[in-house]
Amino acid sequence: MALLRGFGRTDVEPVLETDRLALRPPEAADYASWAAIRRESRAFLQPWEPLWPVDDLTRMGYRRRLKRIQKDQREGTAFTFLLFLRTGRTGDVLGGITLGNIRRGVAQSGSLGYWMGERHAGQGYMGEAVDAVLAFAFADLDLHRVEAACLPANEVSRMLLLRRGFTWEGHARQYLKIAGEWRDHHLFARLASDDPRGTA
Repeated sequence: MALLRGFGRTDVEPVLETDRLALRPPEAADYASWAAIRRESRAFLQPWEPLWPVDDLTRMGYRRRLKRIQKDQREGTAFTFLLFLRTGRTGDVLGGITLGNIRRGVAQSGSLGYWMGERHAGQGYMGEAVDAVLAFAFADLDLHRVEAACLPANEVSRMLLLRRGFTWEGHARQYLKIAGEWRDHHLFARLASDDPRGTA
């Protein structure tokens, strides 16, 4: 379950909690842990992500990323969270999740994206994180719809979305540029009114 602390205040950032995880926006002090898990997971992550900038893992690249994340949060167009264990070595980044492309007006929707460090994959952490962010999206941001996309070959991501109550909605040709190539994606969505127990 997601617990939101102080979201209504501009001086407090949202913190979400699950049984095992704490999710919060990235901070400057997270650089070393973030860069380490991304570096060691490079081969694991790069087939599923856009091309990494040349300076992606540098401190300067991280500062640019942080500025963009903070700007998006101030404007309410995206919320990015890093995943940490609530107990033990809580300073170590496990992965990340973003609720982005938030559209208001008649849409009231957003898009979900996520990544997990290789050594933390397969332990159910991302399922907990997705549940927490969906609760945040529907209860705190009052969104109607959250969308997600994954490569057809990414069976792990497809099953995660189905188990979190997402519905497969179609196949989009050359939807996103991944690893330097325009790639087809499967599209999924979850509505605020959908059964969270999923179909898988």
